[in-house]
Amino acid sequence: MIIVIIAGGSGTRLWPLSTHNFPKHLLKLTNEKSLLQNTFDRVQGLSDHIFVIPEKSHARHVYKQLPRLPRKNILVEPARRGTASCFILALSEIKRRNLGDEAILFLWADHLIQDRRGFATTAKQAAKLAKTKKHLVFIGVEPTYPSTGFGYMQKGKPTSADKKDTFELKQFVEKPDRKTAQYYLKTKQYLWNTGYLTGTLETFENEIKERSPRLWNDYLALVDTLLPILRRRIYMNFVSEPIDTALSEHVPDALVVTGKFDWVDVGSFQDLHKVSLQDEKGNYVSGENVELDNVSDSYVRNEENLPIAIIGLDNIAVVVNEHGVLITNKDHAQKVGELSKRLQKSSKGLKWFERL
Repeated sequence: MIIVIIAGGSGTRLWPLSTHNFPKHLLKLTNEKSLLQNTFDRVQGLSDHIFVIPEKSHARHVYKQLPRLPRKNILVEPARRGTASCFILALSEIKRRNLGDEAILFLWADHLIQDRRGFATTAKQAAKLAKTKKHLVFIGVEPTYPSTGFGYMQKGKPTSADKKDTFELKQFVEKPDRKTAQYYLKTKQYLWNTGYLTGTLETFENEIKERSPRLWNDYLALVDTLLPILRRRIYMNFVSEPIDTALSEHVPDALVVTGKFDWVDVGSFQDLHKVSLQDEKGNYVSGENVELDNVSDSYVRNEENLPIAIIGLDNIAVVVNEHGVLITNKDHAQKVGELSKRLQKSSKGLKWFERL
């Protein structure tokens, strides 16, 4: 098996902890290692060929955080050009190195998974299925609540009578409203879309050639160009597009495996609070000089020397560090990303970002 970890991100959804220059996969959020380091540790026993794709401005942090990974396996994006471009960057390098027609598993660097054994079991199962069936295989997980923040995949027919966790992939469904999400949970016919995808090089090549001519031409351009400086120039001209719309949603015969592991896409402070250690009142508190009075179910993180006092509130997130101050009801935490983008564009906010 070949592993590709996509380590991009704009650093907006967990602002001010994450920033444009230091996005969330580089942060230590739940233990003494970053999300990227935890992801790398999780896949080390699965493959002798692990690649990581960071954007150029983050590459130095990836080098520092993953000293055991050979630098030639850190495939730096010259500029952010969407996940579809990341996929063909990795595939072209695997092609050029002649690594064989093993299953290639694409992962994201910023997900939290505690059950490493369950993840390994699922990854091996999906890789074996991709290699034997010659189809693209996605990995989904059973929803545990009616999330409106995740995409879904609808299960089709089982791939065989004796397999209860592998299915034809009937369709992708974008983030639903709450009523629809409740329906998805009740029917048990839908899985959260983790974005994890596996297939052999031959299968990826066939599907890209058939479903996405523009992406196929980009792939060939990278494969056929020897000089790194020319490859970088070619990459800079790519159209920025997610792999979902460029390829995944157009594949008519994809398969899906139900993951046997816990999974959290830490996309908001509400998500982060759920996976953080809490006291008897449901509060997570980090940092010095924090005083709470009649506060419950809240996430509080103080990385400055300023004293913080919170009185009579619940279900909030309060974060203070050198980049800014965030105070939000956790039910509205999904809006943080958009607000941080507005701060970055504003004259006052830009000064903060330029200091990073």
